[in-house]
Amino acid sequence: MPVFNAHVPARRYSPAQKRALADALNQSLVQGLGIPESDRFIMISEHGENELFLDPTFMGMQRSSDAMIITVLIGAHRPLQDKRAVSATINKLVVETLGISPDDVFIALVPVPNENFSFGRGEIQLADGPPRW
Repeated sequence: MPVFNAHVPARRYSPAQKRALADALNQSLVQGLGIPESDRFIMISEHGENELFLDPTFMGMQRSSDAMIITVLIGAHRPLQDKRAVSATINKLVVETLGISPDDVFIALVPVPNENFSFGRGEIQLADGPPRW
């Protein structure tokens, strides 16, 4: 059910790297939250130098030109423990996959009530409760 949008620098990552990034994001859900692999909803958006702004040192980081923002729409039912687990797993897998610094991965988890997701057909599949996973 989580939906990813990875905002990356334009022309920095090859098509194969972007596919690997999408795979890493999907695996972060499988490993960090036990979500089925088929729960895969990922967008990768490229942004030019005048469209993506990340302060290089905010919060003691040393961000490079590889830095990205990853937003994750995640079920509001998730406790802090789950949020910590998925954030750590996202960072670990993205760093391993792309060979970038852990400081280059900014993550924003956006909690969304389950009744605000439709997986298709105009139905609100999770309106009566959280998913089984």
